[in-house]
Amino acid sequence: MSTLIFQIHIKQWQKNQRSSEDVAARAALPDRFSINAEPGFFVLNRPCVIDQYTDGKAVATDTGRSLKTALMKDGAITLERFRLSQKEDQLMLAYDADETASIAVGCLNNGWIQAHYNWRYAIEQDGQMYWLYEEVTLNAASVQTYDRDYFLSHEPTLMFSGD
Repeated sequence: MSTLIFQIHIKQWQKNQRSSEDVAARAALPDRFSINAEPGFFVLNRPCVIDQYTDGKAVATDTGRSLKTALMKDGAITLERFRLSQKEDQLMLAYDADETASIAVGCLNNGWIQAHYNWRYAIEQDGQMYWLYEEVTLNAASVQTYDRDYFLSHEPTLMFSGD
C-alpha cells in the first residue's frame, strides 16, 4: 500500500516587504525539506502525511496558519487550492484556480509533483486592514516506502505554477 505525502511550504510577506532584499531572502528559502511528520490518518484508503512549513520553519499542527482542507462528496480531498482524486488506479492532482476553473496538474503514480501559486488576502489586526501575500508550494508524492528525505533525494517529475 502506498503512502501519500503532502509537504506544504508557505512564504508570507506584507506589502512593505517587497524590497529587492526581501525578495532575495524569500527566494533563498528552500522549497523542500526532510519530512517531520508521521502518517496520521488515511486519505483515499492510504496512509497520509501532511508536513507544513512557514517561511522555512516547521509548523506544528496546532500552531501557525491552519491549512484549508476538505473532503469532497466524490471522495476527493482539497488541501489549500489543490485537489487530489482517484480515477481508477490513478491519483490525480489538480489546481483550483477559482470556484469554477480547475486545472489538471498531473498523476502522482508517475513520481512526485511540485506545484505552487501566489495569493493575497486582506486581514484585520488591531482595527487595521492590510494585505498579506503568500507563495504556497506543495510537494506531493505517493510512495511505496516511506522515506523522510524523499523530496531531498529525488527530483520532481513535474513542476507546476498556478500563476
